Amino acid sequence: MSGQHRIAVVTGAGSGIGRAIAVELGRAGWSVALAGRRTGPLEETAALLPDGSSLAVRADVCEPGDVAGLFAAVRDRFGRLDLLFNNAGTFGPGGVPVEDLPYDAWRHVVDTNLNGAFLCAQAAYRQMKEQDPRGGRIINNGSISAHAPRPHSVAYTATKHALTGLTKSLSLDGRAYGIAVGQIDIGNAATDMTARMETGALQANGEVVPEPVMDVADVARTVRHMAELPLEANVQFATVLATAMPYIGRG
Repeated sequence: MSGQHRIAVVTGAGSGIGRAIAVELGRAGWSVALAGRRTGPLEETAALLPDGSSLAVRADVCEPGDVAGLFAAVRDRFGRLDLLFNNAGTFGPGGVPVEDLPYDAWRHVVDTNLNGAFLCAQAAYRQMKEQDPRGGRIINNGSISAHAPRPHSVAYTATKHALTGLTKSLSLDGRAYGIAVGQIDIGNAATDMTARMETGALQANGEVVPEPVMDVADVARTVRHMAELPLEANVQFATVLATAMPYIGRG
């Protein structure tokens, strides 16, 4: 990954972790395709990157046609793809016991977190396999919930465990084509989606207590490190979390 012109796709780039990583890559000299469901937030992210270094593409990762259009736009604009950061995701409805979770809510989380990640990885894999020079890197955004659940998070936790299987399988299949695949599992990065952690989060013992968070920039720097390794090296799994959050010993 030491070439002069590196191209990345970041999904869910309109806010939070996706925006932070897109900005980190852009400032490091990458060209970044910003993908998300809303054009306005993507344009706000693009304004934070160096002029001419980004491409904003409205795309819903749950829709195969949108995903195909995203990667076609990247190919037409940049000619190749070096990195996919598979980031788009949703928690789904919070605090809903499994017996009360509507099927539509379950399906939406699965479609976004798992099916969307698969569709984007499949499109990136195809392009990386066929381009010259061949190869590239895919980094999936897992979660602490890929290891240990929070209460009332069955849909989110199930998809994040499944994402680990997706990462392993893609990593194995990609070896023959110079495609390196890894996963970053993030705990309590400070974003709008995790703002509730600082005011109180439900614990396994039934208590609601505030949790520490970390700067999302620390996650972005970690992803950049993973992304800029030569393809002969791979961070298979990385866990980055607020030091004092209740993960080790959760429950």
